[in-house]
Amino acid sequence: MNTDVSERISVILVEPQNPGNIGMVARAMGNFGVGDLRLVNPCPHLHPEARKFAVGAAPLLGRARLYADLNTALADLPLAIAATRRPGKLRGELLDVAEAANLALSLPGDERLGLVFGREDSGLTSAEVSLCTHSAAIATAEQVGSMNLAQAVLLFLYEFTRSPRVLPAAPQPAGQRPAAAECEALFAQMESVLTRIAFLNPARPAAVMNRLRRMLHQAAIDREDLLLLRGMWTQLSWSINDWRGRKRGE
Repeated sequence: MNTDVSERISVILVEPQNPGNIGMVARAMGNFGVGDLRLVNPCPHLHPEARKFAVGAAPLLGRARLYADLNTALADLPLAIAATRRPGKLRGELLDVAEAANLALSLPGDERLGLVFGREDSGLTSAEVSLCTHSAAIATAEQVGSMNLAQAVLLFLYEFTRSPRVLPAAPQPAGQRPAAAECEALFAQMESVLTRIAFLNPARPAAVMNRLRRMLHQAAIDREDLLLLRGMWTQLSWSINDWRGRKRGE
């Protein structure tokens, strides 16, 4: 088992609905030496059923961090992988879980990564997937494709913590990859400017914004790139104060 990676993984559950599933997730985390559990608007995570199914990993439940939304739960993480089996235009490329595991090898040793899992009945929304840098799926049979939440977490943790099967990508220098909160600030700037110049469809702004998010995540920008883009969009915001509206015929 790759203990270096296991110590840097955060497991994030979005609105888990069953205390027993949270307990089983905690047990899976204990199996692989993962200690950071983050819960977004969960059901009662200290319920006796959760403690029962956590078995020896029950202390993880008491240390779990609670968040009101996924955006906040991801704020300090430079790399976040959404677990989903639903492809879609707004969801970007779906990696196989083994491919996604290799992404962890490019992270400097002091940076964390998040594995994000959705609701038992409906998974993650497209908006929630767009907050993550990548999305990945477990190959299952079409007839019964959906997995139990704890089973999915277990398989992801197995792939992410076992010894790599391929040579790792060259790591970025420590501290250069921006955290999710820094990227979100850029996306907010972009959306504000694009809204002001009437580029976005106000009824469906995500149709453009999710594609822009995906493009920048795939580009794997570093902090210097981010600062350059922030400065550019700040200048654009200032320069459109005298904008006269869209040209006729557009």
